[in-house]
Amino acid sequence: MEETIITSVQNAKIKHVVALQQKSSLRREEGLFVVEGQREIEHCKACGYEVVETFWRKDEGERRKNISSSDILVTSQVYEKMAYRGSTEGVIAVVKCKEHSLSSLLLPPSSFLQKQAPLVVVLESVEKPGNLGAILRSAEAAGIDALIVCDPLTDMYNPNVIRASIGGVFCVPTAVCTSQECIAFLKERGIKILTAQLQDSYEYYDYDMTQGTAIVMGTESTGLTNQWREAADAHIRIPMLGRLDSLNVSVSAAILMYEAVRQRRVKS
Repeated sequence: MEETIITSVQNAKIKHVVALQQKSSLRREEGLFVVEGQREIEHCKACGYEVVETFWRKDEGERRKNISSSDILVTSQVYEKMAYRGSTEGVIAVVKCKEHSLSSLLLPPSSFLQKQAPLVVVLESVEKPGNLGAILRSAEAAGIDALIVCDPLTDMYNPNVIRASIGGVFCVPTAVCTSQECIAFLKERGIKILTAQLQDSYEYYDYDMTQGTAIVMGTESTGLTNQWREAADAHIRIPMLGRLDSLNVSVSAAILMYEAVRQRRVKS
């Protein structure tokens, strides 16, 4: 291919990528985000995302024989400026965001409507991108039908969400909405709401999760708001047998997801 190599960190394309990495407002405004690493980019494409531009570090781009003539080569110095993290296999892509409305969960290829007893994870006001990413990773591994993020304090395409999810952010059907909208959505479909909380609750393995179930998690600092506690069909807790009174929210979510998986496998 005819090589065009970007050598300056002041290049407009490079500055745009850096801005997308750093600014959630720009990601929302332009409907674009950045993915780093060959594995993550392949996950992204496989899940139907549209790649707008691809940037290769010069040495990596020249090593590969199948990169497109529309791909862009950059020097190592420029690549380091663009990259949010180290060791990303020398490739970065700008990608179009997908819609994450509740109605998007009802459209193909989501399996939400195909299940008689869907399993949903709901997160209220999640604020740490790493936790959101870790929960998405566990949700993908557990085969969760949908993840709903209510009143979020971070965005789905934060670089730390993408990194921690290891591609789960692209694969798990996900919606973003208000808590009020989510509660109405779940109740309209007869999905039982289980809120994870310490007060007035059953131990999690004592509740039947083989029916349509939404596992609802709050923030580590304040837990769930009253609207979720009041909307719940049951309150569940993970027994804390040591001196500490809580787990990281991503760990708690994984435990509860896999309890639902266990119950459903036993029933089947």
